[in-house]
Amino acid sequence: MRKFNIRKVLDGLTAVSAAASASSAAQQQQAGNRETEIQETLQSEHFQLCKTVRHGFPYQPSALAFDPVQKILAIGTQTGALRLFGRPGVECYCQHDSGAAVIQLQFLINEGALVSALADDTLHLWNLRQKRPAILHSLKFNRERITFCHLPFQSKWLYVGTERGNIHIVNVESFTLSGYVIMWNKAIELSSKSHPGPIVHISDNPMDEGKLLIGFESGTVVLWDLKSKKADYRYTHDEAIHSVAWHHEGKQFICSHSDGTLTIWNVKSPTKPFQTITPHGKQLKDGKKPEPCKPILKVEYKTTRAGEPFVILSGGLSYDTVGRRPCLTVMHGKSTAVLEMDYSIVDFLTLCETPYPNDFQEPYAVVVLLEKDLVVIDLAQNGYPIFENPYPLTIHESPVTCCEYFADCPVDLIPALYSVGARQKRQGYSKKEWPISGGNWGLVTQSYPEIIITGHADGSIKFWDASAITLQVLYKLKTAKVFEKSRNKDDRPSTDIVDEDPYAIQIISWCPESRMLCIAGVSAHVIIYRFSKQEVTTEVIPMLEVRLLYEINDVESPDGEQVPPLPTPGTGSNPQSIVPQSHPSTSSSSSDGLRDNVPCLKVKNSPLKQSPGYQIELVIQLVWVSGEPPQQITSLAVNSAYGLVVFGNCNGIAMVDYLQKTVLLNLGTIELYGSNDPYRREPRSPRKTRQPSGAGLCDINEGTVVPEDRCKSPTSGSGSPNDSDDDQKMNNFIEKVKTKSRIFSKMVANDIGTILRLKGAILRMAFLDITGSLVPPAHEPWREHNVPEDKDEKDKSKKRRPVSVSPSSSQEISENQYAVICSEKQAKVISLPSQNCIYKQNITETSFVLRGDIVSLSNSICLACFCANGHIMTFSLPSLRPLLDVYYLPLTNMRIARTFCFTNNGQALYLVSPTEIQRLTYSQETCENLQEMLGELFTPVETPEAPNRGFFKGLFGGGAQSLDREELFGESASGKASRSLAQHIPGPGGIEGVKGAASGVVGELARARLALDERGQKLGELEEKTAAMLYSADSFSKHAHEMMLKYKDKKWYQF
Repeated sequence: MRKFNIRKVLDGLTAVSAAASASSAAQQQQAGNRETEIQETLQSEHFQLCKTVRHGFPYQPSALAFDPVQKILAIGTQTGALRLFGRPGVECYCQHDSGAAVIQLQFLINEGALVSALADDTLHLWNLRQKRPAILHSLKFNRERITFCHLPFQSKWLYVGTERGNIHIVNVESFTLSGYVIMWNKAIELSSKSHPGPIVHISDNPMDEGKLLIGFESGTVVLWDLKSKKADYRYTHDEAIHSVAWHHEGKQFICSHSDGTLTIWNVKSPTKPFQTITPHGKQLKDGKKPEPCKPILKVEYKTTRAGEPFVILSGGLSYDTVGRRPCLTVMHGKSTAVLEMDYSIVDFLTLCETPYPNDFQEPYAVVVLLEKDLVVIDLAQNGYPIFENPYPLTIHESPVTCCEYFADCPVDLIPALYSVGARQKRQGYSKKEWPISGGNWGLVTQSYPEIIITGHADGSIKFWDASAITLQVLYKLKTAKVFEKSRNKDDRPSTDIVDEDPYAIQIISWCPESRMLCIAGVSAHVIIYRFSKQEVTTEVIPMLEVRLLYEINDVESPDGEQVPPLPTPGTGSNPQSIVPQSHPSTSSSSSDGLRDNVPCLKVKNSPLKQSPGYQIELVIQLVWVSGEPPQQITSLAVNSAYGLVVFGNCNGIAMVDYLQKTVLLNLGTIELYGSNDPYRREPRSPRKTRQPSGAGLCDINEGTVVPEDRCKSPTSGSGSPNDSDDDQKMNNFIEKVKTKSRIFSKMVANDIGTILRLKGAILRMAFLDITGSLVPPAHEPWREHNVPEDKDEKDKSKKRRPVSVSPSSSQEISENQYAVICSEKQAKVISLPSQNCIYKQNITETSFVLRGDIVSLSNSICLACFCANGHIMTFSLPSLRPLLDVYYLPLTNMRIARTFCFTNNGQALYLVSPTEIQRLTYSQETCENLQEMLGELFTPVETPEAPNRGFFKGLFGGGAQSLDREELFGESASGKASRSLAQHIPGPGGIEGVKGAASGVVGELARARLALDERGQKLGELEEKTAAMLYSADSFSKHAHEMMLKYKDKKWYQF
């Protein structure tokens, strides 16, 4: 345990003036004696940094694969990432070290392994039998570029096609090359003078493994006999080939071409196609050839027992369909369905009931990988509805602009958010269960609720359940619906201060206990929301307009009761300014023609229906001042106990009572500094053309249609003679509030207290009590406000509300407290009420802190910081003793800086790409438990039985023909491959692969169970074979004895 050192306490006295040094030292000595009672429990061994999970849609996807037995989906990306998906909640992220794009993925079906082919001409074998998959082997091709790979079901020989048109064969067990090579010049016609182009397709005949179908880009297809090492048939077409697919009987195959056509070929008729189809071509009269269409990038040919086969293709649209969205076409019998997609199609796969290519495929779904989405289509229902996607892949639905992370929330929050969010779900999804259902969940060792809130460019806010390293969307709030939207760019108001995304969220302030939510947007607007389970209709949206752009006047008011003189509007060269001025104006331009007193956005003036969930309490907007736009809001805080929201920018700070809908405090930045202002601000005289309007207090803008009908301040003009007594009382009340506010503002400005200076901008502040525990912000427990209350309940709620403490009485508090302040360069701990700096820590000299948070961990608290140089650091509190300093991730873009955040219990996250959230932990305990919490991808599943060949097929040889590939491709038959062709690289996961170890208790039990099952199965098979041999031997003995008896007494010539 570490206790405070009096020497460190005395070091903080350098900021104190020499005249008061003796008395301050005595006071500090007394405070230090009390502080020695605080014992810090956090030590360096409590901290360890590691990544936990990655959520969201894989950024820039490039490849897709599916294991039909394990029911696992794999997606590769252009940055070398690999994402694996099982049942909802089972996800895994891996990364190729080279960062090269993944061009193709191939599962070793039901083997717990995956082969990835990369753009840098490497092949990698991944072991999926462990919770964190690792590479077992790698093979680097030196002389040829990889273009296509094919791994037959239940085979260990991988066919690799290259850009030169050759095919090499790799043993996936040893990851070595076979000496058997199919050269392009032997595959094509000898009379052909041109190169056929790269390999675009390889597949074996479903009914004969010895026949290999090879597709060249130029339009040539070759059926190669592996045993005789020669081409059986060659099929030529004028148009380039993009993909090829077999009919399961092996008598026909289909090709997709660059002119939007499909050609169906009979295997034994190579001269011309059996049929040519242009799915989206316009059929011309007089039997002319249809107009060419866009290339069909991929086609799949799937058969069913009961009906017509499915032909599924992507692309092939007519060239005259300008602006049409990408489509997936499903042809089934005589019907053709064109399914439009929101984004470009990267790849698609048809999910079938059987893994065997020589059986009826029975397709039931299509997985479509889009540029920014994953769609699964149900083929079994009419209309082909899509499945509801259970994965958290919609993080990027609108670009994320800010992010907040809350751990250890109230337990009733997630059910409350889920209940209101469930009403937002779309209808019309498939009624079937999600078909990607492999893997098993990990053990839940974390019991506390976690919530992530993301703010987006379109003004939407999403709440996510992030408990136990999973992610699920709970509720979506659209903040933009409170504003009038322009239908096109020409109609946009001239008051916009941003060219795009005027509703984008910049800051989120949320009180989980009271469920009050406050957001600040890019158009200098603040919206306060209250949570309610009841639907309400708001007739008039409550609104405040605040002036927060000032300059110094050379005249000061001597009387505190007098209205302050008018501010001079700020200019671009001097954004720092003073003198509060905030109240809604009735005009949109000043007398000199400049835009004035108008907000950036226009609030709707029609009734607004608000669904259960977060409902608008108040809209606050900063207004233009004499042609100067309002500066964007840089800080925001909400306090539910006092009904206050405070926000500020580079010009000043404003405090608003969102219950009374009034501004309580409006101060310029220089007023906060007083005479200690470190910046030089030249005073200017106010413009003579400026007309005086009200005092420094803002009223509610009722949002009526006519601007002149806004609720005005009593000082801006007399009310209507038809005003009722209630209106007069309200005006009198507002006038009193304003008068008190002026006195309070002047008192704060004149008696600001000690100014504490730190290097760099202030990022975070918090308060500790005398025991060193974090003092949480005061809050009011949540209650439903849209339900009428009894009189007794109202009285209770009034008594429950805290009373504010005056600044003078705060000096009389005898109990010691501490303020923790973190800036971009350093952190300080200030003793209160003495305001002495007792601890200081220079966090970084050469870089700067991007994010600092005071968080709880292991029943204690610490300061966690993330620096632009990539270091993550933690410091004990209150002594600021360094506990962790790890180089993690340098700042490569502003997205990381905007979204990185720490939270309690050692959790943190940031947006690692525009579509993905990376979570990490800096807690040693979480790191130790992480292995158990991760889900398992591989689970023991029996491979389905092979299709029955039938009596006649077995009798006459009509069934599938097997091939002994070992005999053909093994070293004894084909020899060794050239060493210069490819280089074998052992992977870091080799040891784990040999062990076959999916770490954790669940994995061990599963493997033990699998081993027992396999052993039992083998013993059973051995017993059956032994019994069969005994029966055969007994039968042979019996027949031999009968023969002996029959011919025992006969002579040789009688036979």
